[in-house]
Amino acid sequence: MPLLPDLAAAPYVAATRHWLETAVIGLNLCPFAQAVHARGQIRWVVSDATTEDTLLADLAAELRHLESADPARVDTTLLIHPFVLGDFPAYNAFLDPAESLLTELGLDGVIQLASFHPDYQFAGTEPGDVTNHTNHSPYPTLHLLREASLDRALETFPDPERIPEANMETLRRLGDEGWKKLGVGCPMHGAAAPQDPDAGKTKA
Repeated sequence: MPLLPDLAAAPYVAATRHWLETAVIGLNLCPFAQAVHARGQIRWVVSDATTEDTLLADLAAELRHLESADPARVDTTLLIHPFVLGDFPAYNAFLDPAESLLTELGLDGVIQLASFHPDYQFAGTEPGDVTNHTNHSPYPTLHLLREASLDRALETFPDPERIPEANMETLRRLGDEGWKKLGVGCPMHGAAAPQDPDAGKTKA
């Protein structure tokens, strides 16, 4: 499975961890994130995939890993893929085969996929709509969640149906300037795209 070694993966994990702690947890965009983060139950994975097929293979491996892992050790996985699907429409289209993969592996109702992207745009919104920030991550990221864990969390949370609406209200109050001050924006924006992990390597 083509995953970046720890040293190479570190900057991508650090940026994503900062986003999780500062925006997702700090703004309470996901009321369930703090507990799994505090318990160290998040698996952080950086794929070096540069094609959709390779990313799909990485996703399959991570789905199997999460299914077989002890939930007390790994309850959820963040699959960060900086080198592929930087274009949001392409990323959005990739979600269909990703969901089909869940069915192929018999994991419907077992694991759920959530999607995050630097240019995430909800249907019916403009690209600059501040509410899109709720799903803006530093790099394209697939979030693998255990359905059972999510169900347990929802049972203890009052009025979970209001979470999306509450998040939009939070982002409207914060505004674009407030979001920028958090320092969780995508490092790719306004800069060169992440370097291909194979760039500069001598071919055998």
